[in-house]
Amino acid sequence: MQSSFKPKYLVTEKGQKKAVLLDIKEYENIMEMIEDLEDANDLLKAEREAVSFIPYDKFREQWLKN
Repeated sequence: MQSSFKPKYLVTEKGQKKAVLLDIKEYENIMEMIEDLEDANDLLKAEREAVSFIPYDKFREQWLKN
């Protein structure tokens, strides 16, 4: 996902950047990207720590029986 954020900076009297201002939509997009990255990280962690997998077809069959 390519982004084109256009942050605005608050600067001190000496011209040093002190803070960033984002449009609400840009902020929401950033938060959504962070959530997606967290989900992807959780999935990778689960895959690394898993001791076994059940093929989806078998899982679905067992789940539908219950």
